[in-house]
Amino acid sequence: VCSTWGNNHFKTFDGDTYEFSGLCEYNFASDCQGSYKEFSVHIQRALNSNNHPQIQYILLTVKDFTVYLRPKVAVVDGKIVKTPYYSSGLLIESSDIYTKVYAKLGLSLIWNQEDALMVELDSKFANRTCGLCGDYNGIPVYNEFINGDESYNSITYGNLQKINKPGARCHDPDETGALPSCNEHRDECERLLTSSAFADCRLRLNLEMYIQACMQDKCACNGEEDSFCLCSTISEYSRQCSHAGGRPGEWRTQDFC
Repeated sequence: VCSTWGNNHFKTFDGDTYEFSGLCEYNFASDCQGSYKEFSVHIQRALNSNNHPQIQYILLTVKDFTVYLRPKVAVVDGKIVKTPYYSSGLLIESSDIYTKVYAKLGLSLIWNQEDALMVELDSKFANRTCGLCGDYNGIPVYNEFINGDESYNSITYGNLQKINKPGARCHDPDETGALPSCNEHRDECERLLTSSAFADCRLRLNLEMYIQACMQDKCACNGEEDSFCLCSTISEYSRQCSHAGGRPGEWRTQDFC
C-alpha cells in the first residue's frame, strides 16, 4: 500500500515516509517495467483557501482506459460517468466522502476527495513500479533515496517524478531547502495516537512513523490549531489501521476532528 495525506506526507510501498510539497502533476505510481504500462496514477495538488494542500485531481490509466477524478466527478475516456460505473475489469464507486476505483489487473485506489489517497497493488507488480510511491522492491530507501552511489533528498526525488506538460505553470520546490526538523509536540502526538480508541492498531502499524508525521504537522502549523493540522495524520492512522484488519474505536468527538 502506498499513501499520501495531510501536510504533504508520503508513505512508499516499501514503508518509507517522507514529505514533498510539489504542486505540479506527478507520477504517483506507475508500472514501469516495459514500454507498455499496465497502469499509471498521476496526481496534482493545490493549496485550498486555508492554505492547506488538497489533491485537485487524479489521472489514472488502466490498460487502455483513462480515468480522470475530481471531487464528486469521474470522467472515463473523456465522458462524465455516473457511479457506480463498471466496464471490463474496472469499477468506480463514489460517495460523499470517498471515491474508490478497483481494477481487475490488481489495483485499488481510495481517495477521500480531499488530502488523502491510498493505492494498493497486487504483489505481481513488485519490483516493477516507479513514481512517488517508489519501486516496491521490499527495501525502504534503496533505489528511492539511494541509487547506486547517489543519494537524493526527498525534494530532489519528488521533483524527478514531475510530469512535464507544455504550458504548465508550477515551480519545483527548492531542493536546497531542507525540511526543518521538528522535535516538539511528541507527548501530545503520542497521547493522541495511543488513546484507547486505537488499542487494536498498535501492533498492526509502525506507530513511530505516525508520531513523527503528527509532530511535523504541528510544527508546520505554527500553533494555528485548525483541524487539518491535527486530524489529517490521525485520520490516516485510523484508515491504515482498518486497512490492516484493525478496528479503530470512535476517536472523533464533538469538539475534536
